[in-house]
Amino acid sequence: MNSRSELVGTQRAVIKIGSALLTRGGQGLDVPAIDGWVAECARLRQRGVELVIVSSGAVAAGMQRIGWKTRPHALCELQAMAAIGQMGLVQVYESAFQRHGLHTAQILLTHDDLADRRRYLNARSTLRILLGFGVIPIINENDTVATEEIRFGDNDTLAALVANLVEAEVLIILTDQQGLFDRDPKRHTDARLVSQGRADDAALDAMAGGSGTLGRGGMRTKVGAARKAARSGTATVIVSGREDQVVTRVLAGKDLGTLLTPGQNRMGARKQWLAGQLQTRGTLWLDEGAARVVRDSGRSLLAVGVVRAEGTFARGEMVVCVDPSGAEVARGLVNYGAEEVARIKGQPSDRIESVLGYVDEPELIHRDNLVIL
Repeated sequence: MNSRSELVGTQRAVIKIGSALLTRGGQGLDVPAIDGWVAECARLRQRGVELVIVSSGAVAAGMQRIGWKTRPHALCELQAMAAIGQMGLVQVYESAFQRHGLHTAQILLTHDDLADRRRYLNARSTLRILLGFGVIPIINENDTVATEEIRFGDNDTLAALVANLVEAEVLIILTDQQGLFDRDPKRHTDARLVSQGRADDAALDAMAGGSGTLGRGGMRTKVGAARKAARSGTATVIVSGREDQVVTRVLAGKDLGTLLTPGQNRMGARKQWLAGQLQTRGTLWLDEGAARVVRDSGRSLLAVGVVRAEGTFARGEMVVCVDPSGAEVARGLVNYGAEEVARIKGQPSDRIESVLGYVDEPELIHRDNLVIL
């Protein structure tokens, strides 16, 4: 997808709604606004568009229910707020969609659910069946049980991975900003809205800022989400959720917000899953030759090209591969544990057995288990 006109034919979309929008900046769930977005979704469903909603707001809604003004930092307090707020959030969505004769399904995910290949495939199958039934899945991170080690970090990232999961044509991120500006509009009155760009454009990073007080995300995470969504060929639109009929107008190709196009070849399903792994167990430092071969040719990584290994990891776990400057080249599932890699690094494949006394695989990371970033 390279232009807004192509949005007109969208058949499957993921819509992410941020905390500030859902809670009127922390004042409580904005039921009229939710009703408006739901009404739009209902009309789009009548046209045959399949929709998935990734909804923030559980923690913010919980804070409002018990009168907290400042987002807590302690994980146990965040989990408690999510448990309180999720009840009200789901009730509002369910009631709103039922008025249009539509069913919803609540799905709460942690990173572990998508990191495990079997659970990933189960989640994908479940979502596709729900969409086939005409049901609207309402997805949120399972904040009540997620720990720092297994959380996505923000719902922008979650929305992007869901877009990969269901192979959506577009991810619409509804926020309290008009879109991405070339400079911080709060500090620069001459800041201009970026109407369109490529998700892989490094210049976007300098334009993005930090997060707000209610959510964990910010414009930087939205740009990162667009890059993750692009892996499955998904375009991303970052747009103000306060615009009238915003979803309908975006999918009609109107010039609203910021459109970030994929700008790269679509990855296969397994590669998307590999690229979506947020937790890694170690780092492999490659020499210049190995980094170039992996980056440019997509070939398997051999032990001979590894200079050193960092971290504690076992066979089959995810590791990051970096070039001599420390820039990430790729990541993949390693065939040997950290202690074994420390012994065979720099060695040609035909020396592995003599060094270790056995050989599992000739490659350190097979190209089928390696994704270039």
